[in-house]
Amino acid sequence: MTKRDKQPSAKTTKILLVDDHPMMREGLRQIIGCEPDLLVCGEAENAFQALELVGKLKPDLVLADITLPDKSGLELIKDIQAMHPNLPVLAISMHDEALYAERVLRAGGRGYIMKHEGGKKMMQAIRCVLSGQVSVSEKMSMKILEIFSGRRMDSSSSPVENLTDREFEVFRHIGEGLGTKKIAEQMRVSAKTVEVHRINIKAKLNLKTMPELIRYAVRWVESQSARG
Repeated sequence: MTKRDKQPSAKTTKILLVDDHPMMREGLRQIIGCEPDLLVCGEAENAFQALELVGKLKPDLVLADITLPDKSGLELIKDIQAMHPNLPVLAISMHDEALYAERVLRAGGRGYIMKHEGGKKMMQAIRCVLSGQVSVSEKMSMKILEIFSGRRMDSSSSPVENLTDREFEVFRHIGEGLGTKKIAEQMRVSAKTVEVHRINIKAKLNLKTMPELIRYAVRWVESQSARG
């Protein structure tokens, strides 16, 4: 019997993988398969499949990518929490945690780990979340404590944090150089919806013109990448 054929036992913890990249899922399956008490009970390549499998397979943990083809991972986390409030979700992403970790926790996720981290750190994050704790890197710990305690210093906050999750997605795509049509395709919404988000973002950031918004978004994305 191979690790892929490992059967669940009474003490096996079931994990659902959600990622649209088959190679990433296979890598995670191999890492988790080395643990005798853990089992990958299913795989989904988009949010729709993930919600369907959560209901059918009753996993103990969902390991979900932030960037999915049909909707944001943040929206998936919110859906899971609404339908299965006690099911922990650990977010994985290629994006630096400074971009998403706080939003993941606000959405109801229990942790955030970047994809480039090795298998050892991935397993530490999984074990941490399964034990009922929150898993983030050391550099994010203080910020997370401020979130939970409500003692965040206003002077250190960014106006970007006032954007809704959907507005933030649009803002990040703008900063990555995508136009309205491409953003609409990425987010699977209409171009008109993207334009409404752009107008709202501009107002919240107190910017007068669209070129100002584009420059602001590009600088912000570059600054966040530099921090990583």
